Amino acid sequence: MKNVSKIAIALVAIAIVIGSGLGYIYFSNPSQETAILNGSGATFPYPLLESMITQYKQVKSNVQINYQAIGSGGGITALTGKTVDFAASDAPLSAADREKAPNVLHIPETIGAVTVAYNIPGAPTGLHMTGKVIADIFQGKVTKWNDPAIQNLNTGVTLPDKDIIVVHRSDGSGTTFIFTGYLSEASSDWKQAVGQGKTVAWPTGLGANGNTGVAGVVQGTPYTIGYVELAYALQNSMTVAAIQNPAGNWILPSLDSTKEAVQSVASQGLPAGNEDWSNVNVLNAPGSQAYPIVSFTYLLVYEELNVIPTMTQAKAAALVQFLWWVIHDGQQLAPDLEYAQLPSNVVQINEASIKAITFNGQQLPTT
Repeated sequence: MKNVSKIAIALVAIAIVIGSGLGYIYFSNPSQETAILNGSGATFPYPLLESMITQYKQVKSNVQINYQAIGSGGGITALTGKTVDFAASDAPLSAADREKAPNVLHIPETIGAVTVAYNIPGAPTGLHMTGKVIADIFQGKVTKWNDPAIQNLNTGVTLPDKDIIVVHRSDGSGTTFIFTGYLSEASSDWKQAVGQGKTVAWPTGLGANGNTGVAGVVQGTPYTIGYVELAYALQNSMTVAAIQNPAGNWILPSLDSTKEAVQSVASQGLPAGNEDWSNVNVLNAPGSQAYPIVSFTYLLVYEELNVIPTMTQAKAAALVQFLWWVIHDGQQLAPDLEYAQLPSNVVQINEASIKAITFNGQQLPTT
């Protein structure tokens, strides 16, 4: 019996050692735990982000990413309130935003175009418009589709004697920030009276929520005009304007004309991820075939992740690895959705930013 007892004690000891070893392996490798990441913000990059999140599930099955496309303003508010793990915004943080949310990194994840979409029954896509005319329409100065300001640019098209119904975003929107920035460059009257912002005091028009909302109203209502990101315009087969660029050419929004605008980014001196991006501008980029309303869109994340109350080491590691994948393998998904891949100099800036992210002061693995 004594031998049996000794054997039993030995087996228990072995089990304890093995169990302790497995426990050490599990708890010392938090990246193997299931991690749920929550983000919110811009609708501008949502088609691409949705595709990236779906694809990433095949790469990391233990990571669940929830993203709510509520507009850039909502995303920044959520990040400031530390109720999400990351946010997305087409507008870089303002000085006031940075005071409320210090140590936030800008990580550009793609570059896209904003279209001027319209619904004129029987009219083809490619109606010619200048920035000045678009500003005058959205300011309520040009109110008829057959106004000479539009008709003289489109001598081969018969435009109707119908009121123009303007459609704009009703939520805090990075797409609005991009679009009103373009209008401010195109029209001194717009700049002085309305200006650029995620929300502005619209002089005229109907409000709709998100890119999807604007696209839906324009598509469903004759004689409307609105602004939507290129992927939404293509998904809904919308008619869009060909806009005159600084070279004097009429340019339709497309992946190719977006990519030509992006070429100017490769030669720009860009800030580091923890610096101010408010002066970075891809609007009216040089290039004979460059589309004039093009912009970065950003993922926003705290450099020290322990400031988020619900953050854990496992979640922090999962977030860093997802961001690393987005700026590398995830870029392969961009062209099919009409977004431009990041230039190499932007990828290098992003790499440095992501490597700087910490949890409790400790650097996190990128893969």
